Amino acid sequence: MRLSGKAAIVTGAASGIGRATAELFAMEGARVLAVDLPGKQLAEVHREHEAITVLELSVADEDAPKTIVEKAVARFGRLDIVMNNAGVAANALAERMTREDWDRTLAVNLTAPFLICQCAIRHLRASGAGRIINVASVMAEGTDYGLAAYCASKAGIAGLTRTLALELGKFAITANYLLPGAIRTGMTTPLWDMRPDIADIWAKKAALRRLGEPQDLARAALFLASDEGAFVTGHGLTVDGGLMLRV
Repeated sequence: MRLSGKAAIVTGAASGIGRATAELFAMEGARVLAVDLPGKQLAEVHREHEAITVLELSVADEDAPKTIVEKAVARFGRLDIVMNNAGVAANALAERMTREDWDRTLAVNLTAPFLICQCAIRHLRASGAGRIINVASVMAEGTDYGLAAYCASKAGIAGLTRTLALELGKFAITANYLLPGAIRTGMTTPLWDMRPDIADIWAKKAALRRLGEPQDLARAALFLASDEGAFVTGHGLTVDGGLMLRV
């Protein structure tokens, strides 16, 4: 019960890292507002967890950040943990990338996390032990063809989080970001199911010789959200099974 009495927001919580984290936080004693898009069967996904309240909307909607934070505080009477996990990816060479794809990727991956954090700060200050956990990617520090928007958004998350850590430390608020590697999520699993050879390639690249699972990231998030992570801030925690060691 490392999060007993705490209240948390987790976005992108219908599957993958977000789902695993919301459920682990709930099992560790937190009350959780799980947020994801309409049509993701969010209520069904979390129906067995009484501590999880669901909210269906896009984090990129104009009023979404305010709505998310106000819903959590109204429901739980407090807010201690914010985990910005919702994300999208657009794959196109920079020369061919549409403005629509660029804008959507930045809106979901970077602007929405900033605005949610901004709305949450005064409540996290009141917590006395506030936690911000933003999900970036190993691509925040690397790159590949077609990932201009994705890499820019995730590098932005790293810079944003470090700045929040500096500004908010005096209020006992920590801010950290996760750098997942090749993780089996709702976004990646359909591709890997169709092309097991690609999944095998990524698994063999990692020092641990396997793909990551959502639970691997959830456990890292739990550390950062709990008292054990109280003196860790401004840090990017790589959770990639050693994928990037040879890059």
